[in-house]
Amino acid sequence: MGKFMQEFKEFAMKGNVMDMAVGVIIGGAFGKIVSSLVNDIIMPLVGKAVGNVSFTDLFVNLSSDEKFATLKAAQEAGVSVFAWGQFVQNIIDFLIIALCIFLMVKAINKTKKKEEPAPAAPAGPTQEELLAEIRDLLKNK
Repeated sequence: MGKFMQEFKEFAMKGNVMDMAVGVIIGGAFGKIVSSLVNDIIMPLVGKAVGNVSFTDLFVNLSSDEKFATLKAAQEAGVSVFAWGQFVQNIIDFLIIALCIFLMVKAINKTKKKEEPAPAAPAGPTQEELLAEIRDLLKNK
């Protein structure tokens, strides 16, 4: 059991694992920020622009003809719903996160030192030079 724990400790303390753990934690926090940006700023502005619509309350009642004012009210009544407004909001969340990650990777790649190509190996003698050398050796025999 001691050897197993030692191996696990060595694995967990490697740089890549720790970097990944930090990335996951920061990514989770970043996801909350983006969700708040979409839910609290972007979607209310979009809703206002299209006629005071709350996207989170856009749904289709699949179970009955009964009308509900909000998605939450329909769900509490146990009605089967197609919550397409929430889906649109989640797509916008994803697109903003994807854009931010793209911009971050692009910035990181710009700051990386460009690796210079390895110098080409010196060219060896050509076939004609080798044949001439063989001919000279045969002549001198």
